[in-house]
Amino acid sequence: MDSDEDDVSASPSLVETTQTGQPGPRHVLVVDDSRAQRHMLSMQLRRWGYQVTECESGEAGLDVCARVDVDIIISDWMMPGLSGLDFCRRFRDLARENYGYFVLLTSKSETAEIADGLEAGADDFLTKPVASNELRARLRAGERMLAMQAELLAKNRVIASTLSELQKLYDSLDRDLIEARKLQQTLIRDRVRDYGWSRASLLLRNSGRVGGDLVGSFRVDEDRVAVYSIDVSGHGVASAMMTARLAGFLTGSSPEQNLAFQKGPSGGHVLLPPEAVAERFNRLMLDEIQAEQYFTMAFAVVDRVVGQVSLVQAGHPHPLILRRDGSVERLGAGGLPIGLIPEARYDRLDTRLAPGDRLLLVSDGFTECPLPDGQDFGEDGLIDSLRRSAHLSGADLLESLVWDLTHRSGGDIFPDDVSGIILDLSEQ
Repeated sequence: MDSDEDDVSASPSLVETTQTGQPGPRHVLVVDDSRAQRHMLSMQLRRWGYQVTECESGEAGLDVCARVDVDIIISDWMMPGLSGLDFCRRFRDLARENYGYFVLLTSKSETAEIADGLEAGADDFLTKPVASNELRARLRAGERMLAMQAELLAKNRVIASTLSELQKLYDSLDRDLIEARKLQQTLIRDRVRDYGWSRASLLLRNSGRVGGDLVGSFRVDEDRVAVYSIDVSGHGVASAMMTARLAGFLTGSSPEQNLAFQKGPSGGHVLLPPEAVAERFNRLMLDEIQAEQYFTMAFAVVDRVVGQVSLVQAGHPHPLILRRDGSVERLGAGGLPIGLIPEARYDRLDTRLAPGDRLLLVSDGFTECPLPDGQDFGEDGLIDSLRRSAHLSGADLLESLVWDLTHRSGGDIFPDDVSGIILDLSEQ
């Protein structure tokens, strides 16, 4: 072996060790059945500042690698018992966190045999007799690879730690969203409300933990019932918080807080026309709440005495009436969403509503649900489904509509919140 008089302080192992922040020199394992060969290599390696362990067989070297964290292995190819090639294969099978740079000593130069070594997991080759300057060059290459691997491991640890912290935050947020979902569901605690001469049935299925849809009803007096369907723009927590706030402005238990009422001359609360209710909400959104959100709404008041429904459509899907004879009527002309344009005006629509008829308000989670053919379920699909389920009423009818939507869309996970309310008028 050629001699080399380089000073230990300039050795590649110590330079790399300093850069990677690892304590102590690199650990090199020399495996060769020739004692003289091992001794010559070890002398050079120790002189260059490496920690060296010697083994006379592949089996002994494998045992050392299983117990000790070895950085570089220099192994003879031809050895009795476990050959250097098999030693390399079994070394690669060990469960090690750090990479080990494996150099095979060989007199083989055939392309096929070199390919076998690479296939077994060898990183480099040295031809016997080993030249000192070539050995130093191979070690420097190994040092560079080990340094890059150590850097990657350090970055992976940082990423794993960050992901762990993010998972904790996600789990905490998910628990909060689950509780928020429970609270949001209480906004429509009574899924069916019986008013005697009519019955309101509600449906709310969020696409996520929480949603931006809201449906509800309240009694105005013994002869009138108000129903509404709201869809706040966007998804998630912000939309859910807005629906919770809007629900407070449409409560039937506190007329003084309900934007649909105003104080009359006698001091009592008087119901506003539907178009005035929409205008009030529009001013509220733009002048007081001043959020980036807006919402669509259908708001209707049913009067059993005059047999009439008065409603306003503010950018919401068209309200539908399922007549007693099974025919379906589409109501409204579209209208502007609420919270977009100051001083927006809304038109009221009045139409007849007789005993046995049903009034349906739904969100665009129904009408804009995508189908496998690239089309939307649409209002035509909703009307078709409504006609086929005309023999049902209340909650059963709403569930039938959802079933049709699930069947046609190919799954029960919808991209948007699906909500609706149906008011059945008693036939008596």
